[in-house]
Amino acid sequence: MKKKKYLMALDAGTGSVRAVLFDTDGNQISVSQQEWTHKEDPRFPGSMDFDWVYNWSLAANCVNQVLNDACIDPRDIVGISTTCMREGIVLYDDNGDEIWACANVDARANDEVSELISRSSNLEKEIYDISGQTYALGALPRLLWVKNKMPEIYENTATISMFNDWLIYKLTGVMSTEPSNGCTTGIFNLEKRNWDPTITEKCEIKSDIFPPVFESGTVVAPVSQKGANATGLSEGTPVVAGGGDAQLGSIGVGIVSPSQAAVFGGSFWQYEFNTGEVKTDAACRVRINCHALPDIWQYEAIAFFPGLVMRWYRDAFCQLEKQKAEESGKDPYYYMNIEAEKIPAGSYGMMCTFSDVMNYISWKHAAPTFTNFSLDPNKYNRFTFYRAIMENAALVTKGNMELITSVTNSKPTEVVFASGASKSPLWCQILADVLGLPVHVPKVKEATALGAAILAGIGVGIFDNIDNAVKRIVQWEETYYPNSENHALYNEMYQPWREVYAAQLKLSDKKLTKNMWIAPGI
Repeated sequence: MKKKKYLMALDAGTGSVRAVLFDTDGNQISVSQQEWTHKEDPRFPGSMDFDWVYNWSLAANCVNQVLNDACIDPRDIVGISTTCMREGIVLYDDNGDEIWACANVDARANDEVSELISRSSNLEKEIYDISGQTYALGALPRLLWVKNKMPEIYENTATISMFNDWLIYKLTGVMSTEPSNGCTTGIFNLEKRNWDPTITEKCEIKSDIFPPVFESGTVVAPVSQKGANATGLSEGTPVVAGGGDAQLGSIGVGIVSPSQAAVFGGSFWQYEFNTGEVKTDAACRVRINCHALPDIWQYEAIAFFPGLVMRWYRDAFCQLEKQKAEESGKDPYYYMNIEAEKIPAGSYGMMCTFSDVMNYISWKHAAPTFTNFSLDPNKYNRFTFYRAIMENAALVTKGNMELITSVTNSKPTEVVFASGASKSPLWCQILADVLGLPVHVPKVKEATALGAAILAGIGVGIFDNIDNAVKRIVQWEETYYPNSENHALYNEMYQPWREVYAAQLKLSDKKLTKNMWIAPGI
């Protein structure tokens, strides 16, 4: 009887680290997860330090736990890959020791963004034209912050990497990076899919700190003896370059070819559109990343906080549904959805403003607002507000899709909807109705980790190519088709919503209301 083989994914998310074990057919065998936190340095408001010593112990423990729970021989793991939150960075000295790290939510470099803008009003656009990134999320302001505020750390910095690269380094002792997450630093040449030292030179930052680049899905190095001792893995197991969470999530739901698109509905909603060519936006409104596949890039537009808004609304106003859920064992959203389904499309004309359509070069959002409702409790009850939040997230996604279409002259014919929001049939249907496109919901709930496992399988030859891999592994749970009447109604609603949002944003610009979020230096 042929011995079963396995693939492992290590996933360093914003709130936790996980080890996930899959068989070579993509079935999840075991998972271990440990929550971690990124503490603020009280000296520096907005900072989010990454504790590499403690967090590596958590990651190693997750691997050990998965191996113990699955009761497998570590030698039967034929490949490992890594994924992580994007934008988080680690700095190392000449000895390869970590000396500074921050998580993706770090926001300490406000002064440095202002400094870069004051040096040259056109510099950010010049960098965007090469890298597809602005100062909003990239590493450049953070590196400049280290230079300004921690000069000793800066002087000792010999190498930079992302967190998925850091995991590979801890497993193998080999320093590397890959394009899909490395590009989010804003120091990559998109077209060449490699570091571009001229960008750091423009910003007067070190230009000799970049590790070699391995394309995602290629073997970087084997697990070292030190890595094996820490994790329980077998020394010599191939470790394959992985990628950023959104790109690997795309692979995990089969978005691997040009003109395919996905919406990931978590705390943030990410609209990802694949392309086979690089073309930046003249107005710098949309982010462009390397996909975790050679010769494919992704236009990315991000909606801020739909998942967090929904959680806030549930906890603030739906205590009865939470109580029912505790008694029944069902999810509170189950009861909320039952009532929201009774509210007609358009929520009786109610609108809300949370996230705006993306404008990467000047990224800000109005104060959270509900508007255009009357004091009629039969129509405007808490479930109307709940449905309006759902519709708002879909309208932002429509705007982000239209934005990317205006840049690429291409629009998908269908969309994949994944992550937490896709568990709601009502939200899936609303998204289909607003976009006017079929919406496919995949069976897999661990899309990012599955994408890492697929890349591990590509790297070690389990799968001969990415198309065959996703055909073999990705399956659909449900497809939602647009209701033509609802689609027409949402089309009529969209432009008034944009105008209402613009008016609300002006109030925040005047400091009469507080922005829900605003990028550093704006």
